[in-house]
Amino acid sequence: MSGSERVAKRGPTYICQACGAVYHRWQGKCDACGTWSSLSEEAQAAPVPGGRGSSGGKARGRVFALETLKGETQDAPRIVAGIGELDRVTGGGFVPGSVLLIGGDPGIGKSTLLMQACAALALRGQRVVYVSGEESTGQVRLRAERMGLAEAPVDLAAETNVEDIIATLGQGQRPALVVIDSIQTMWSGEVESAPGTVTQVRGSAQALIRYAKTSGACLILVGHVTKDGQIAGPRVVEHMVDAVLSFEGEGAHSFRILRGQKNRFGATDEIGVFEMTGKGLSEVSNPSALFLAGRDQPAPGAAVFAGVEGTRPVLVEIQALVAPTSLGTPRRAVVGWENSRLAMVLAVLETHGGLRLGQHDVYLNVAGGLRVNEPAADIAVAAALVSSLTGAILPNESVYFGEVALSGAIRPVSVAAARLREAAKLGFGAAFLPSGGADFGDGSGLNLRRFGHVTELVADIAARAPRRDVK
Repeated sequence: MSGSERVAKRGPTYICQACGAVYHRWQGKCDACGTWSSLSEEAQAAPVPGGRGSSGGKARGRVFALETLKGETQDAPRIVAGIGELDRVTGGGFVPGSVLLIGGDPGIGKSTLLMQACAALALRGQRVVYVSGEESTGQVRLRAERMGLAEAPVDLAAETNVEDIIATLGQGQRPALVVIDSIQTMWSGEVESAPGTVTQVRGSAQALIRYAKTSGACLILVGHVTKDGQIAGPRVVEHMVDAVLSFEGEGAHSFRILRGQKNRFGATDEIGVFEMTGKGLSEVSNPSALFLAGRDQPAPGAAVFAGVEGTRPVLVEIQALVAPTSLGTPRRAVVGWENSRLAMVLAVLETHGGLRLGQHDVYLNVAGGLRVNEPAADIAVAAALVSSLTGAILPNESVYFGEVALSGAIRPVSVAAARLREAAKLGFGAAFLPSGGADFGDGSGLNLRRFGHVTELVADIAARAPRRDVK
């Protein structure tokens, strides 16, 4: 039996529409991601007769030259968008021939931000193409008019066929930037599958990325997100692109955060902060002032955390509420932080701090809607919890940062000097930080209070309490 006959008699293939896992028989649950009823049968592309690697002849490869690690290197050229926060996250601008994937919740402002970037480049003489697969050209024009960008010479199209898009882009001057909104709406005639399926998304992305690499145009792909905030579709698309950016924000707040999760041409975990206005997104040059603008009067359960997002120090308020419960199992509600991290801090406070939190509901919130991921927030969370339990009001002009170990020790964190400088710039007078680490001298004028164990922190806060029944 020939190889082509064996391929023709191969059974059907089932692909998980949530994660892209491949199975040769249908089953109700995907073993890779645990999603139920997500497997669908999809046809595989047939091999090209007589092509390279087919059964019609031996595969012959192309010999290429090998190089050494030593040699001249040049920094990748950049196309500066002119939007400072966007250029910060991308590492200084768009790299020609690179591919970026940006995801975010519906209505968060992805299309608005990209339209502003396209208009800024087009007004500086660059050819920019915006391809919308979800909206008509009339809808895109209305958005541009609302933002005052209707006069920008942006090439616009409403198309979903990948082959037609690539053929059109090849006409005339090579574009500097191409935006595909969104990749889930694209389909290719070379892929025998329905639009929106994992196979179509993968095939369409491969064709568009191949165009970007061969032509030198920068390509931005917009991706949908799942209910848990992950970019929908096969994870392989994230590995194929050069940068993955996520656009975050809460509907009740006006600010938006562009966070870099992967970047081959710049630093990861960098953030750009924007504020949604009637004219689109405006840059926020001082995020700390924005997050602390709505602080209430001094009250128990509020502590200011001096954090770092990428290379930028950010101050944000941590709010905690510890209340007695009548339930058999106390409630733990967290917004903007990890549930598992809160459980660890509560266990440390009970075991080493002498507090009794097992009969209390605990609510924790990061003010402003920012999501904090670094462990340096442990001491700020612990201070807010102890403050709420004891009724003590923390000093209004102080900031907190430090990592809490399971032993109760408070460990030093990185970039402490930048955290202190940001706090001093915003008018704070004191900082509570780990006893270990570098000596910062006067800490930019701050009064530095150092703690080596959570027992010291609990004792310091309990001394400020109006009552002494801290257990």
